[in-house]
Amino acid sequence: MINKLYNFLSKPYIVILVMIIAPILSIADRNFGYFFGLSVALFLLWQSGWNWAKFGFGEKINLRNVINGLLLAIAIFLVIDICIQPFLEIYFGKINLSSIEEIRGDFGSFFILFLIMWVFAAFGEEFLFSGYYMKHLAEFMGNTDKTWFISAIILSIYFGASHNYQGTAGMIAVGLASIIYFLTFYKNRTNLALLVFTHGFYDTIGLTLIYLNKDRIFYDWALKLINS
Repeated sequence: MINKLYNFLSKPYIVILVMIIAPILSIADRNFGYFFGLSVALFLLWQSGWNWAKFGFGEKINLRNVINGLLLAIAIFLVIDICIQPFLEIYFGKINLSSIEEIRGDFGSFFILFLIMWVFAAFGEEFLFSGYYMKHLAEFMGNTDKTWFISAIILSIYFGASHNYQGTAGMIAVGLASIIYFLTFYKNRTNLALLVFTHGFYDTIGLTLIYLNKDRIFYDWALKLINS
């Protein structure tokens, strides 16, 4: 039974089917789609004999990955969160952060969410959206540079749309940031660990600012700039 299921889920077109079903499940609860896709990807990983290279983890984790991930995260934050996101919020409405508001000034809540983020956002989302969706979609379309690039663009839109609970500004901001993630994976197809560190450090910066209640300073700056 397990072998039959694995053979079925291993078919190249299944990744598209999973990408269609996941957002439908998310209508009921946004976590349903995520865990559905993650379960499929983890099942395939398990049945492949824990072949991590099949999902983009083809290189060993080293200090260089950590440093490059940190630098890339800072660069994304400077471009997206400081230069672009504040203006998106001015014109499209503020990003909805109601799901994590409890971490403001509460170190216990912040630390718990920090750990959850590294497991389910940094690792989980990159494993699912980059290692499974993007990589397998690119391979399904022909496994060429062109299909990898197309897959990166499709996934940036898909990933941004999956954050619809944050509002229009949130979807656009996440989509723009994810373009950088996916194009980085496009250039480093065997080094998904780099994306995990980048995602983790990027989210760490954002969560820390929310915890310190300093996340609105860039929005206030942009508002003053427009009104001056």
